[in-house]
Amino acid sequence: MTDRAAAEPLLSIRNLHTFFYTDAGVARSVDGVSLDIAAGETVGLVGESGCGKSVTAMSILRLIRPPGRVEAGSEIVFEGKDIMGLGDKELRAIRGARIAMVFQEPMTALNPVFTVGDQIAEVVRIHGGSKEEAWKRAVEMLTVVGIPSPEQRAKEYPHQLSGGMRQRVVIAMALVLNPALVIADEPTTALDVTIQAQILELLKDLQQKFGTSILLITHDLGVVAETASRVIVMYGGEVVEEATVEELFKKAHHPYTEGLLNAMPQVGEAKERLNTIPGTVPPPTAWPKGCRFRDRCPYSWDRCEAEHPPLYSIGEGHVSRCHLAEEPQRRAHPHKPIVEQIADEGGFARGSQKGERDVAAERAAVSARVGSSDKGKGIS
Repeated sequence: MTDRAAAEPLLSIRNLHTFFYTDAGVARSVDGVSLDIAAGETVGLVGESGCGKSVTAMSILRLIRPPGRVEAGSEIVFEGKDIMGLGDKELRAIRGARIAMVFQEPMTALNPVFTVGDQIAEVVRIHGGSKEEAWKRAVEMLTVVGIPSPEQRAKEYPHQLSGGMRQRVVIAMALVLNPALVIADEPTTALDVTIQAQILELLKDLQQKFGTSILLITHDLGVVAETASRVIVMYGGEVVEEATVEELFKKAHHPYTEGLLNAMPQVGEAKERLNTIPGTVPPPTAWPKGCRFRDRCPYSWDRCEAEHPPLYSIGEGHVSRCHLAEEPQRRAHPHKPIVEQIADEGGFARGSQKGERDVAAERAAVSARVGSSDKGKGIS
C-alpha cells in the first residue's frame, strides 16, 4: 500500500478478504486488498473480468450474501467508522446517503414498474424526506444530470428513456443525497462512444460541483485516463500495481499492466490485430501458487512460482507486485508465456480435457524449460 500523506482518507480498506464457499471449493475472489481514497479524489480500479473489482465494491457496502462472506480480520473504515462493526440500521443510514453506487446496466438497476422520478424520490424518502420534498429533489437532480424537460421525464418509465438517459437517472439516484463517496461500477459499459464521453464528462462536472469522491471500476484504461487521478490495477483477487495515472501510463511496471496498456488501440496506428494477453484469469478457487500472473507473463522464472511477490515500492506513490522490482535485468530476456508454450504443444490452453494433475505436470515441465533457458543466458 502506498503511503498517503496528510489527512485521514475518506475510505481506508486493509487486508480485505471476501470468499465464496461453493461446491467447487472456496473462491477467494478478493484476497488481501488494501486501498485508500481521499476526500474529493477519483480512483480508478482496473482489471479483467474475474479479477475481483466488483466484489471489492460490494464488500465496501457489505452487500455480499451467502455463500459469500467478508472474512474476519478485514478492515473497512469510512469517515472514521468501522463498516464491519456497524449494525443493520447504521448501515442503512450510510448506504445511499454517504456511500452510493452506480451500476453498470441501468435497465437492471431501475425498476420497470415505477417512474424514474418516483425511484429517485424514494431514496430521499427512505432517509427521512417528505413526499413533496422528495419529488422536488428528484426533479432537481434530473436537471443537474442534464436531462431535458425534467418535470415530464420524471413521470416516465425506464423503457421510455434512451440508454444514456437511463444512466443519467441512475447517477441522479446516486447523487440525490450528496454522498461523500460514489462507487461507479462500469458506468459506461453498455453505452456507445459518444454517450460514454458525455457520461464521463458529467461525472467529472458533478464531482467538481459536489466534492464527491469516486471509485471508478472499469476494464477500460482509456476511461481511467480521462477521469481518474490515481489508478489501482487488480489481478487474481489482489492489487498488483498502484500509481498516479500519469506515472502508470508513462512507467507501468507490472507485466499485467503493461499487457493492458499494449492492448489499447492507438490513434494513427494501423494494425490488423490488437495486442492481447494470452490465456485467461485463473478461477478464484484455484489461484496458482507464487505469482498469480506467472503463466501469462513473458518474464516469469522459477522464483515466480516459488515466492508470492509482495507489493514492492517502485517510486513515490507507485507500488508493484512483481519480482522484477528486485531483478530488473530479466526484462531483457522475454520468452513466450507458459500458457502459449503449453498450447503450442497441444496442451490445456487449446481446450483439451486434461485433469488437474496433467495440467500441473505440463506447467511444471514448461517452467523447468524456461528456468533452464534462463541459466543458458547467464541469468541466475
